[in-house]
Amino acid sequence: MAFIMKLFPLLSFLFFTSGTVLSSPQRYESIFNFGDSLSDTGNFLLSGAIAFPVIGKLPYGETFFQHATGRCSDGRLVVDFIAEAYGLPYLPPYLAIDNGHDFKHGVNFAVAGATALDPQFFKELKLESLLWTKDSLSIQLGWFKKLKSSLCTTKQDCDNYFKKSLFLVGEIGGNDYNYAFFVGGSIKKLRAFVPVVVDAITKATSALIEEGAVELVVPGNLPIGCSAVYMTLFQSPNKSDYNPKNGCLKAFNSFAKYHNNQLKRALEMLRQKYPHARIIYADYYGAAIRFFHAPRHYGFFNSTLTACCGGGGPYNFNNSARCGHIGSKACNNPSAHVNWDGIHLTEASYRHIAKGLISGLFSTPPLSSPL
Repeated sequence: MAFIMKLFPLLSFLFFTSGTVLSSPQRYESIFNFGDSLSDTGNFLLSGAIAFPVIGKLPYGETFFQHATGRCSDGRLVVDFIAEAYGLPYLPPYLAIDNGHDFKHGVNFAVAGATALDPQFFKELKLESLLWTKDSLSIQLGWFKKLKSSLCTTKQDCDNYFKKSLFLVGEIGGNDYNYAFFVGGSIKKLRAFVPVVVDAITKATSALIEEGAVELVVPGNLPIGCSAVYMTLFQSPNKSDYNPKNGCLKAFNSFAKYHNNQLKRALEMLRQKYPHARIIYADYYGAAIRFFHAPRHYGFFNSTLTACCGGGGPYNFNNSARCGHIGSKACNNPSAHVNWDGIHLTEASYRHIAKGLISGLFSTPPLSSPL
């Protein structure tokens, strides 16, 4: 049985790629992840923050772990499936390192609610009180630098270690927009600070390369116009505001694509600056929008726009009875839903996104093969 379990990531990879093998022979021996609630595996809870404590109890974690882990989903996340594919253990949250976790195979620095920009930026906009956490991308980068001396000492040691490591820089930046949108910020105004958000992401990516990272994945934003929270907060009586093919809000999806296009341009400039590094753009938007165009093909037999766990309303997102709060309940079959709690996706969705990245279909250039 143990042999079969070790073989499973390889078999699943071959299945995901329909028998094709990616060209690069390298496999990763460690993963370092930075980001927000799309990839946090426990840092938010361990930080002692209380803005969203329901992620510390069921139904969060019910599908795979059978208990809450601090992940903002019913089960595993994209980072978990990537770790599985390369035969690595799930990444321990950075704030659990003192609890005796082994971190030679990598660490997760992501924190739910984190932003690409520092809290000072939101303080100047009088939005600081909305932040779930002050552990922004620069704080997470500081954690990595602090930990680095425990991973390697000499430059040669570090070079040898990090050349076999994968760095995931995000998804990050989505919350920078969420906080502003949710208090009435207009798309026109928010487009103006997309370059600032993208600059923070690319500077962090650059800093990691300077620290020795050579293979980095930088994801774009999801199609937020299909998210239950956006569908609920920005309902419109005007049918022309919705995409007739998928029912999503066109303007917010266009905004996500605008961010992604800006990010892709910035990453291309980074590639020219650091030709020795593999800087991979992960197309989360492309990987996820498929669910809304052909849901049954991916096993989503319930409404793609309705949250599995929530407290009612047309999209089962009720801000006064969010998932885990009194008045909410989880659906019986999360794997048949795209959306978990109105904001985050289900394990089933994250599995399909991870497949798309590992196969190379939604990663440019493709990730190295797990073989």
